[in-house]
Amino acid sequence: MDNPARMLRQLFDAAVDAADPALCVPRYLPDLSDLSDLSGKARLVVVGAGKASASMARAVEDCWSGDPDNLSGLVVTRYGCGVPCDRIEIVEAAHPVPDANGLEAAGRILEMALGLGADDTLLCLISGGGSALLSLPAEGLTFEDKQAVNAALLRSGATIGEMNCVRKHLSAIKGGRLAQAAAPARVI
Repeated sequence: MDNPARMLRQLFDAAVDAADPALCVPRYLPDLSDLSDLSGKARLVVVGAGKASASMARAVEDCWSGDPDNLSGLVVTRYGCGVPCDRIEIVEAAHPVPDANGLEAAGRILEMALGLGADDTLLCLISGGGSALLSLPAEGLTFEDKQAVNAALLRSGATIGEMNCVRKHLSAIKGGRLAQAAAPARVI
């Protein structure tokens, strides 16, 4: 081992390359070919959140062979992680403490889910950071409440699992609420 730093860099680069959404996402979309035959008013609506969500949305668009008018959506990602997409809107927002961009995007994602019918499909693309980026407060809470709790959790030393558990209970969108809102649409 002549150059340990170079070897470590090569290992790191190989790991990042292996996790590239352009390579990973298509393997997990076995039903996408069925969805590309959507006709009439049936839609594939893609929503998501997380640092890799924009790259995953790009991979979905690249796999889509159906009518472009049947594909739409919105994902929210961390500032600096956006990737250009044609049919799926990309919104950048603050992470780990949410900001107004994340709040607005989460509200719009929930509205999209509420507008789906039985023939539609909601494809959810969630990656690391998604919980912080989907910052729509549950009824009775303010956005400022959520920001304060999030900041306190970060200071407390809570694990990410503990933080996400609290976030879920303070959210209008997490904890299965997005899937409930999308009913009767199919959710992937």
